[in-house]
Amino acid sequence: MSNDDAPAAPAHAQPPRGVNHVVLSVRDLEVSHRFWTEVIGFRCVAELRPIPGRERPKMRFYSGLDAQGDVTHHDLALAEVPGGRDETRPEGTTWSLVPSRVGLNHVAIAWPDRESWLRQLAFLRGRGVTFLRRINHGMTHSVYIEDPDGHGIEVLYELPRDVWRGDIDAAQNYAELLPTTGDASLVDRTDNPIFERSRTR
Repeated sequence: MSNDDAPAAPAHAQPPRGVNHVVLSVRDLEVSHRFWTEVIGFRCVAELRPIPGRERPKMRFYSGLDAQGDVTHHDLALAEVPGGRDETRPEGTTWSLVPSRVGLNHVAIAWPDRESWLRQLAFLRGRGVTFLRRINHGMTHSVYIEDPDGHGIEVLYELPRDVWRGDIDAAQNYAELLPTTGDASLVDRTDNPIFERSRTR
């Protein structure tokens, strides 16, 4: 399949590999950071940096160890609710990465590979599911949708470890926004940047 070929929608949903990571919306990032690192034992591997002209949450990413004893790009992320507010989302509004209430921000579900992920995207579009956000992160290619109760779901496939392992923080901060409607929303490029920590850092 070439970079520009969008797959036909399959008749059935494609089985995911499993849950990739969970994002919690929290009242106080520092308090939650201490709990998840000092009490639970996760390691903080990245923190979102501001991008001028774009709203981004105050957010940190945490890794456990995989089966080989190496860090992941993240198993858990914490996003601080601005001003510590805890609002019920108004009726008729959709999920946003920037949280407005404490609780589950989104759950990320991984498909085994790029091809099954593309088939799943085509299936979702064929079922009329709205893509709220489509983004190429430095470690995943992702589409964000919501369930019937408004919970955010990140539908993703993971890029090879060699793409992001050299600088997880830079990979987390990479954000290429892509179309969420039309045929362009089903096109996936494979010319991914490679993240390596600068020797001068």
